Amino acid sequence: MTATPEADVFSRAYWDAAADGRLLLRHCADCDRTHHYPREFCPYCWSESVTWRQASGRATLYTWSVVHRNDLPPFGERVPYVAAVVDLAEGPRMMTQVVDCPEEQLRIGMELTVTFRAEGEAGEFRVPVFEPVR
Repeated sequence: MTATPEADVFSRAYWDAAADGRLLLRHCADCDRTHHYPREFCPYCWSESVTWRQASGRATLYTWSVVHRNDLPPFGERVPYVAAVVDLAEGPRMMTQVVDCPEEQLRIGMELTVTFRAEGEAGEFRVPVFEPVR
């Protein structure tokens, strides 16, 4: 058993963009703020004038933890891994993983860029994760 995202009518645009290697965020036309995780309304002003916008894919590392034990599928197969919170260039914070970076090289404020990892039994979902800017 693996934990995979479930696309619905609302989130389909997000997952379709991820399959194409693009990260989408929600943006409010009324207060001009961007947010993540995706919601059908703005969490700042409660407006429903919210649309999808493509993110730059740039972020900085806010904090992280190296996970050495996790019994939940599929995470147990990945230990150790870096669970992280990143500050997206567009403003929101996002929970994610940092990949392709040795633990001793992690630094608060380090520049990261989005990449996508295939998930699901057939790799049908691509999930955004971040790697150091090279």
